[in-house]
Amino acid sequence: MATLPLFEQPAPTGAIHGNTAIIARERQKSLMLRAWILSGLFFMALPGTLLGFSNLMAISAHHGLGTLPAAWIEGHGHAQMFGWIGSFILGIGFYSQPAHGRSVLRVPLSCYVLWTSGVGMRWFANIYGWHWRALLPVSAGFELMAVILFLFAASHHKLPVSTQGNRAKPPMELWMVSVLVGTAGLASAVIFNFVECVRLSMQGGLRSFPHSLDQKYLALLGWGFVVPVVWGFSARWLPTFLAISKPNVRWFRAALCMDLAGVLVGVAGWPKPATVLFSLSAVTVGFALHFADEPHGRAKTQGIHPSFPTFVRLAYAWLIVAGLMSVWAAFSDVHGGIWGASRHALTVGFAATMVFAIGPRILPHFTGIQSIFSKRLMLLSLLCLQTGCLLRVSSEPLAYEGLVSFAWKVLPVSGMLELGGVLLFASNLMLTFLLGRSAFMTESSSPMHKTT
Repeated sequence: MATLPLFEQPAPTGAIHGNTAIIARERQKSLMLRAWILSGLFFMALPGTLLGFSNLMAISAHHGLGTLPAAWIEGHGHAQMFGWIGSFILGIGFYSQPAHGRSVLRVPLSCYVLWTSGVGMRWFANIYGWHWRALLPVSAGFELMAVILFLFAASHHKLPVSTQGNRAKPPMELWMVSVLVGTAGLASAVIFNFVECVRLSMQGGLRSFPHSLDQKYLALLGWGFVVPVVWGFSARWLPTFLAISKPNVRWFRAALCMDLAGVLVGVAGWPKPATVLFSLSAVTVGFALHFADEPHGRAKTQGIHPSFPTFVRLAYAWLIVAGLMSVWAAFSDVHGGIWGASRHALTVGFAATMVFAIGPRILPHFTGIQSIFSKRLMLLSLLCLQTGCLLRVSSEPLAYEGLVSFAWKVLPVSGMLELGGVLLFASNLMLTFLLGRSAFMTESSSPMHKTT
């Protein structure tokens, strides 16, 4: 899957043309990835976080959902999960696939147009309700076609054949298995969304999923898509970045199996056993990734803030919190506050923290830039995100369940902090793209070495 960009070393005269073609293809792939990232940042900052903050302000003012349409909340969540996280993962996935000739841009560009158009139409239909009976299935169909194109492109990426006498394929690495499971989760979520959007447009009276259906959909999206993908990339990158041992295969497989079982049980409509399985998988994967062990060297923090290892571990702590709070919600939630806090710990505490921490380490290199624009902005964005998430997760159950009335005043503060963190992260990446030094070598420039 994802490898850092290929920077060619000086070649003999006869190979210059070949090297130039390789560099040109790498540059095209990097530019395509920039487009995915920029659209992801747009959906993260405006339709996602800004709308979420607006929703939170309205909820806090009325001490409850009040007259806030459920479609607005779904529009915010769709922009975050599909528009942001989905765009990042699809972009990195396309970048990681070998491509030749026109296929470097043709399939990724088609997928990009379908995906961003689908996410944009879904947000517009949820918020404004303009011809939503037509826009919901069309947007879901665009997203489904985009994922089919991605899977079609990925199917041509074959594992290398063994160089030994036999031609047996080597076993698939564990991190690839986890990423593929997450990709299957994304495909399942997109199909689920398409079917239910068609049904809603034909039979529904509102432009939002019913609560019980939405619970199943969110379990599939969060624990079936986002969690396995992040686990897979963690297993691939963190042993090198954090100077820790490679994942324990047995424990990692156990965590993945428990997570999948939880998704299946949750989609079947049994939230209590599903949440127990989720929490057990969260604890197990922490042991599998050796977060409790002493590093056997110095973490690789070149070009990023040295606090990077701390925030990665905090992200996995949030995953455990999300699992445990989901158990609490399944047994005790009355007004939705505990469920909301659990989902926030998963999407913001775990997923967003991992993106904010690892993104500055890998995305500049993937997009052909030497390093992130500012280490300080990286730290500030993570601090704002962590503080806001802590306030949100701790105050939301207290407010919604009527335990502490003052908690309603804390919620807007948490939203402002998270919005600030998101804007700092987005600004840091955009400044990196605009002002960062290119990592691609031209014929007249001095050679560059690979960055690992």
